Amino acid sequence: MKQLLAFIITVAVCGASFGAAEEKSVYGFKVKNIAGEEVSLEDYEGKVLLIVNVASKCGYTPQYEGLQALHEKYKEDGLAILAFPANNFGAQEPGTNVEIREFCDSNYGVTFDMFSKISVKGDDQEALYGYLTDKDKVGEHGSEIKWNFEKFLVNRKGEVVGHYRSKTEPMSDELAGAVESELEAK
Repeated sequence: MKQLLAFIITVAVCGASFGAAEEKSVYGFKVKNIAGEEVSLEDYEGKVLLIVNVASKCGYTPQYEGLQALHEKYKEDGLAILAFPANNFGAQEPGTNVEIREFCDSNYGVTFDMFSKISVKGDDQEALYGYLTDKDKVGEHGSEIKWNFEKFLVNRKGEVVGHYRSKTEPMSDELAGAVESELEAK
């Protein structure tokens, strides 16, 4: 009985939680690609990531063009763009995964990685976005998503090193410059 009590006290004092892994980087997450297949973000280890919540019927939707240009310019250097359609803001992503893929292909020729539609905030928030927006886990760059086309820059170690709001264009000096800096920091 004393051993059981000592164990319970140790768990309580150390703050251990059972069944919930504490992620230290984005590499600990699994998500579904736009075709519905599970993908481990561990597959992107060693790359610089730009994780973006996207929508097809938003004033920022033309940023797909800039994201594609950024992808084409830096993919050989180790940049991977991960786009997550979300319908959290103004119901601006009402389509199915098939419709979203078709829209992106026909309107913007998107060749970067697209994932299944998720929720980026609220009670049904995708675990990856729970991590990205948690200031306690990712530091100063963790904050709530306010609209579509917010971008998280992740270094080659899987650490969030930047959070850019919707108005930041993908090919802007600010964002493209930050991407270049991270790519050079091999």
